[in-house]
Amino acid sequence: MTRIDISTIGFTKTSAENFFERLLKAGVRKVIDVRLHNTSQLAGFAKAEDLAYFLKKVGGIDYMHQPLLAPTYDILNAFKKQKGDWNVYQRRFLSLMAERDIESRLKPDLLSGACLLCSEDKPHHCHRRLVCEYLNDKWDGRLVVKHL
Repeated sequence: MTRIDISTIGFTKTSAENFFERLLKAGVRKVIDVRLHNTSQLAGFAKAEDLAYFLKKVGGIDYMHQPLLAPTYDILNAFKKQKGDWNVYQRRFLSLMAERDIESRLKPDLLSGACLLCSEDKPHHCHRRLVCEYLNDKWDGRLVVKHL
């Protein structure tokens, strides 16, 4: 069984310099955007088209948006806007991942050298961590995850 190195990162509460330096230092080759909405003006340097440009220009890093790994609007809204309970969010999101059968629809090699991106600055209450944990469980612990 081949081990797969994968990172995760959030773009809020950091500067563009710090964000891109962390990606470069970690040797990231591809950023996989797992946000439901990746075109918000509030995203600053992490707005989809701008981010793809900066990643390629700064470090030759590829960019792809993967909505399959994003929560639904209802799940996200219940947690963020309605100040929902993290445990409820986590349960609903993990059920969504199972329903979507992401472990069969994605190939492990897609994640090799990749970094999952979302907005949360820390992985503790973030779906990018849940995606990694879910896939690691389904793929027999193949993922070596580093939260940047």
